Amino acid sequence: MIIDLQRFVAVERSFWSELESLLDRMEADPGFSMNLERVRRFHYLYQRASADLGKIMTFAAKPEIRRYLESLVARAYGEIHEGREKPHRFAPWLWFSQTSPQTFGRRAKAFALSLAITLGGCAFGSLALMRDPEAKQVIMPFLHLKGDSVERVAQEERASADRLTGQKGTFSATLMTHNTKVSIFALGLGMTWGIGTIILLFYNGVILGAVAVDYMMAGQTRFLMGWLPPHGSIEIPAILIAGQAGLLLAGALIGWGDRASLRMRLRAVTPDLVTLIFGVGILLVWAGLVESFLSQYHEPVLPYSIKIAFGLVELILLALFLAQSGAEHEHATKASEARMENRRWTWEPFA
Repeated sequence: MIIDLQRFVAVERSFWSELESLLDRMEADPGFSMNLERVRRFHYLYQRASADLGKIMTFAAKPEIRRYLESLVARAYGEIHEGREKPHRFAPWLWFSQTSPQTFGRRAKAFALSLAITLGGCAFGSLALMRDPEAKQVIMPFLHLKGDSVERVAQEERASADRLTGQKGTFSATLMTHNTKVSIFALGLGMTWGIGTIILLFYNGVILGAVAVDYMMAGQTRFLMGWLPPHGSIEIPAILIAGQAGLLLAGALIGWGDRASLRMRLRAVTPDLVTLIFGVGILLVWAGLVESFLSQYHEPVLPYSIKIAFGLVELILLALFLAQSGAEHEHATKASEARMENRRWTWEPFA
């Protein structure tokens, strides 16, 4: 084949430079990713550079061009056919705003089961207290919940003005620590093939249902709605997500319908478990602050209507945040297409 080498280089130089620029960026930034369109462009540049290398192999007069193209093609080949996963740079905001809700959505079935178990416990606790009010002495875990609800409300409202003076930080830290321990315990109990996680979720539901019915039967529904939602709208979902993680771990241990080995199943769910439980920790920090600095203040110091509205706003914002999980489907589809395109390269001959 006879070609005008000088003109050939002038025409092809821009494509080589574009490929080299992409390779430099990929090698400099391990977290760099490309959408499907750019992946196809990268493949085209690689094919073109490979074809150009074949065309000038016989030109002994320009060995430096041949060496340059050999290096360029070798680097591109290494990026395309590399089997290992590249490490990704941790980006806290990206993890919080995207990875966390997307992980929640991807494991939504486990959350639905966690919610169903807790609601079952709520129903049981409610019915138990309605049929036998004396059951409160057995069900309630804390002494202040075992007494008369009307007296407790009156006492709380009288003490609301100087509530936790000088102790808010200590009280909120205690709440955060306790709730985080319960959440980690819910996750860890997944090692019992989910039995322990189910019992913990059900028992929490029993307490929640019993407390709610106890205050409503005493005519203190307004106090209940002003006391529980400000922190409960975050704390309760956090516990449910911890249960979601525990059930996910249990599913990996049991491995229904999954031919992968136990080690591979655990390895596959570990990133999601870590993401879920760290997300729970963040939610519980916020819930602890709200419970200490807001939930403990009642009328006449703080109107119940404001507290109820605050709790509803929190719940709506949390639901909208977790709803971002739907954005993953489009991303996952494009990523899957890119992987399929990459596999196809291996078998396609150069044009």
